[in-house]
Amino acid sequence: MHTNQVWRLIPLLEADGNVQMAIDRWLLEQHYSGKHPPTLRFYTWSPPAISLGYHQRQYPEHWQHLTWQGQKLDLVRRPTGGRAVLHQGDLTYAVVTSGLTGSRLQVYEKICEFLIQGWRSLGVELHYGTEGRGYIHNPNCFGTATSADLVLPDSTKLIGSAQLRRGGVILQHGSIRLKPDAELFDQVFGAESFTTLQLPQNLSVENMIAALVAAASNCFDMQIELKPLSPSEWEEILAKPISEAGSQVI
Repeated sequence: MHTNQVWRLIPLLEADGNVQMAIDRWLLEQHYSGKHPPTLRFYTWSPPAISLGYHQRQYPEHWQHLTWQGQKLDLVRRPTGGRAVLHQGDLTYAVVTSGLTGSRLQVYEKICEFLIQGWRSLGVELHYGTEGRGYIHNPNCFGTATSADLVLPDSTKLIGSAQLRRGGVILQHGSIRLKPDAELFDQVFGAESFTTLQLPQNLSVENMIAALVAAASNCFDMQIELKPLSPSEWEEILAKPISEAGSQVI
């Protein structure tokens, strides 16, 4: 008889970008070494941050001096690829799992299915973007939509994701744009990159997460165990120098 796999759900967590990336990296390492089940989590970045793709070496110098509402923006390097993402007014998801077969894009689509189903249950239809000619020259992840992105019916990009594989284990995380600040976006990427999102009014983050978790349970045929990070897990995660964490790759 088929039994559902149990996945861990880590409750919504707010922390700075280096800590969030250290957690994602730790979850990948733990699952790879067989010590930890597949995991789903959602998180926000405080202070707001720009995350750079692992291989992204060039970015505007002024990004190091940006502030928003009196807070200096963090500049953080992800363990995953892709280009710069502004994390302000967004919600980030992360999936760590294994046993998925196929090309990178096929695996991406298998994981993204829960995002499509979850948003559909909230009355929002998403589809995969199409790669535009401006992709190569655009440092802004949300400036163009590729076939590895999810866009609204008007082609506005809602979710941009990135992946890291280690053996058969995959970390995929992505930013869901909810209420980006137009002025800050302009400072980072230029006004022409900003598009207003048409999302349902009064949609709480809690309802959004609940819908996405329900969709994930269905898509991954799994049961959820809600389990916050324990003090000993926090110790392990933070044991690696955070300054290094931003530049390490597994």
